[in-house]
Amino acid sequence: MPPVRPRAALRRPPPRRAAWLLIGLVWIAPPCGAGAADAQRFDLESSDGMRVATWLYPRPEDADLRAAVILVHDLDGEHKDLEPLAHALQQAGCTVAVPDLRGHGASAPQGGRDAARQSKPTRRADLEMMAAGAGGRLRAQSSVRGDLETVHALLLERGDIDASGDSPLAVVGCGAGATLAALWTAADWAWPPLASGPQGQHVRALVLVSPHWTVKGMTIQPALASEPLKQEVPIMILGGKNDRDATRLFDQLRKQRPDAWHQRIGSETTRAADRRKPDDRKPAGEPPAETLFLFQLDTTLSGEKLAEDDGGIGLIVQFLAAKFRTADR
Repeated sequence: MPPVRPRAALRRPPPRRAAWLLIGLVWIAPPCGAGAADAQRFDLESSDGMRVATWLYPRPEDADLRAAVILVHDLDGEHKDLEPLAHALQQAGCTVAVPDLRGHGASAPQGGRDAARQSKPTRRADLEMMAAGAGGRLRAQSSVRGDLETVHALLLERGDIDASGDSPLAVVGCGAGATLAALWTAADWAWPPLASGPQGQHVRALVLVSPHWTVKGMTIQPALASEPLKQEVPIMILGGKNDRDATRLFDQLRKQRPDAWHQRIGSETTRAADRRKPDDRKPAGEPPAETLFLFQLDTTLSGEKLAEDDGGIGLIVQFLAAKFRTADR
């Protein structure tokens, strides 16, 4: 990927907030050092009445990016596991939203009628609802709003993303969260356009860290069969050296994008690529945009541990910065 080139900062009017999404708001001091702005906590509510505690890291006022990112943790994880990546993306110029998925972290009530329900092990139905977003033709009035759809609605109402695509959205998922991120991205692109403009197609980049092919009987396959993931959305896959699901996912996506330029970067594949003639590495003529990447690092780390590793953070930030700046030009 080419080095990042700074450009003039973009300014926006003050954001709006959705009253129907907001149950409570708490200001939380960031745990890291200087340069990181405070995070806001929003207690949101999904369409089935689940609390989705979400931490929002606002973009710096002088940032040269105009984009938002949703980070999705793995099962048995929580937003705290992704704080290093959230701060890195925030400092790179993005607004970052990090929810505790239902039944995890602050989204698991300590008392009350729903506490016993949310304290049980996550079921397939819970996973499906985390990535759900459907019901009717109007997205703003949808009857099914799962965890990620609820976070998306908050970003949309605040003005951190918009329907025109001028303020794009990326989703980064880890482990089972990568599967959820892919499924919800397909759901985002499935909303039909209105006469006033698109309701969906907000996700313009997807990062899958140690993705799982199946989670508790739920598979990533429906997302891979959707046209956006086949052709449209730039995808970065990040895994350790023995991550078979990451390799399998990359191989299927590569078959679905025969005309796209892809890169596979890892110890064995890099050496194989180096043995090719230079003219064989890109299609003849003007090359298409880079849309598919596999980074296999020489590590046994996976999931959030890989996403918070310095090497993982650097690759994710560089990928998203390059994609968002390319989209702006």
